[in-house]
Amino acid sequence: MRTKIIRLLLTVAIMLPTMAMAQPATVKKAAQSVFSLTTYNADGTILSSSHGVFTGTAGEAIAMWHSFKGAARAVIIDTKGKQYDVDAMLGVSENYDLCRFRIKGYSNGGTALLPASGNSIAPSMFIVGYDIKKPEIKSISPVRTEKFMTDLNYYVFKDEDVSGAMLGCPVVSADGKLLGIVQRPDNGGEAFSADARLTTTFKRYGFSINDQTFRATGIRVALPTEQKDATLMLVLAASLSDSVKYNEYIDDYIRYFPTATEGYNAKATQFVNYGKLAEADEMLQTETKRSVNKDVAYSNYAALVYRASIYRIDTTFTKWSLDKAYELAGEAYKANPLPAYQHQQAQVLFSKGKYKEALDLLTALQKTDLGKTGEVYYESAQCKARLNAPKQEIMALLDSAVNVQPGLPSASYVLARGRQYDEDGNYRQAFLDYLKYDSLMNFNATADFYYMKFKCEMKIRQYQPALNDIAHAIVLTRTEPLYYAEMASLQLRVNRLDDAVKTCDMALAINGADKVSDFFVIKGIALCELKQKEAGLQALGKAQELGDKRADDLIKKYSK
Repeated sequence: MRTKIIRLLLTVAIMLPTMAMAQPATVKKAAQSVFSLTTYNADGTILSSSHGVFTGTAGEAIAMWHSFKGAARAVIIDTKGKQYDVDAMLGVSENYDLCRFRIKGYSNGGTALLPASGNSIAPSMFIVGYDIKKPEIKSISPVRTEKFMTDLNYYVFKDEDVSGAMLGCPVVSADGKLLGIVQRPDNGGEAFSADARLTTTFKRYGFSINDQTFRATGIRVALPTEQKDATLMLVLAASLSDSVKYNEYIDDYIRYFPTATEGYNAKATQFVNYGKLAEADEMLQTETKRSVNKDVAYSNYAALVYRASIYRIDTTFTKWSLDKAYELAGEAYKANPLPAYQHQQAQVLFSKGKYKEALDLLTALQKTDLGKTGEVYYESAQCKARLNAPKQEIMALLDSAVNVQPGLPSASYVLARGRQYDEDGNYRQAFLDYLKYDSLMNFNATADFYYMKFKCEMKIRQYQPALNDIAHAIVLTRTEPLYYAEMASLQLRVNRLDDAVKTCDMALAINGADKVSDFFVIKGIALCELKQKEAGLQALGKAQELGDKRADDLIKKYSK
């Protein structure tokens, strides 16, 4: 009996190496899909080192999400030793620490590992390690399997079965299907693998670019596959401070939606912003050739030519002119006779100084759907003003601009009418329009507006509203000495002497304001009137040192 046991043990010992090597060919092939993943901080230092696995034929891959949090960029090295940059994030699950992303310039053909289908638990599992020469392949069994999201599997492993060098490596079935990747929480804990099928459910929408989860990494989120969502993301991406990322979004959009106008127009706009009008012209010509909506393409072309001509971005590029903009808007109208394109032509005519022709076109447009908004009436009023028409005609058009679309849409026209009243010396009517505009803006207008309203109120002796408005202007622009000077001067005028001194002191704390003699003059007068003659004369003496001639007489007056 003892002899039989010894023989059996020897047989098992001899067979162990053979058993360890007996992995299916499909499992060995899976090693081609593994790569090393390194993420970096903004300063170039390494943030994280782990692994990932290809899951698609166009460089799509998955890895642990926590490796990317806080990363400025990431690179992978495949089993051939070649390095590639991570291009964009395709989806994230923070709860299960999984993410899907795309590798830049990588086409992995048949090396992608496809997630297993069905929700049954694989009878045998293998961890496939990463190594350029001889990757480790290890059979593993979970200590337990749980379900999540109804039919997805969550495998938990013994910690001693999983080394740190295996994190991010694929867990595969005997037929080479991807079950998940080896995971462990960033702060340590139980090794696990969340079902790789979860990554196939990831979606991206237009607002994903602002999603807090995606924003946890410096690597951009990829454009959505739906054109509507992709267009929204492209629009939102324009506000990015990183122009490189924005240009990547534009290039992706053109590649994915070659017959849409938005990508070409965004690219051309970038060229115009950089003063590269020849490149912009080439891009806009491409837009008119490839896009389905020819009218929109020509309209975009006209708009950028118009803008470049108005702001004289590059006068040496003679191919672009106001005449060219007019012609292109005409092409848009030929392709699709919409009033908006004639409106573009009217704006070009106005800019060329052809006010009568522009007015005729705008008057005709008042009878179209554009007449339901205030813009064509306002622009007609501008034409009338240039043609020196009677004030009543100009004001009638401004009234129409205000009344045709009441509420917030009328705000800019209410302000324009108020300014016209102000210019004409009709200050009380101007004051009423300024009040209305402020209300429409929910009392959250600009500092310039409140200063303009302040000056109008001063003309009609509305001193308390004037004090309120100049204070509002100061709150919005705390470093503008002019506003403090106006406020202190009015406080002195209405005998709020203590307030005038305080306002001057606040102003003098602004860098450079101590060179403005007005503050010392106002402060000196206020202090002297408050019977603080010594301090007042000292302030007036400072104004005198700054060369303010008013100080001489004031010092004589208050020295008596």
